[in-house]
Amino acid sequence: MRTEAEQQLNDGPKIRKEKVIVSKMIRIYCKKKHHKKELCGECQNLNEYAMKRLSHCKFGEEKTACAKCSIHCYTPVYRQKIKEVMRFSGPWMLLYHPLESIRHIPIPDKLRKSISR
Repeated sequence: MRTEAEQQLNDGPKIRKEKVIVSKMIRIYCKKKHHKKELCGECQNLNEYAMKRLSHCKFGEEKTACAKCSIHCYTPVYRQKIKEVMRFSGPWMLLYHPLESIRHIPIPDKLRKSISR
């Protein structure tokens, strides 16, 4: 079994996009809940943890949404916190980052096939 240091870090376009979106959601959460312009220590810690988890995701570019993943790599405390952040920040993303919000909405396979024809 390889250690984390020996694992290949994920840095494909899908992972980079996920990192940007998660970071923006954490920033919105911190700004609205903790009234900080810069990330507070707790939110900075969560952001670093999320970036590390995405970099080491076993599925890489083939990953699904973390909530739908068969392997939950977040510890229970961080998993609960990121859920809270996403629930709170999701609606705000439409206001602050509308294009990324729309692009992030999953498209069902049936609809995707009909669009690509």
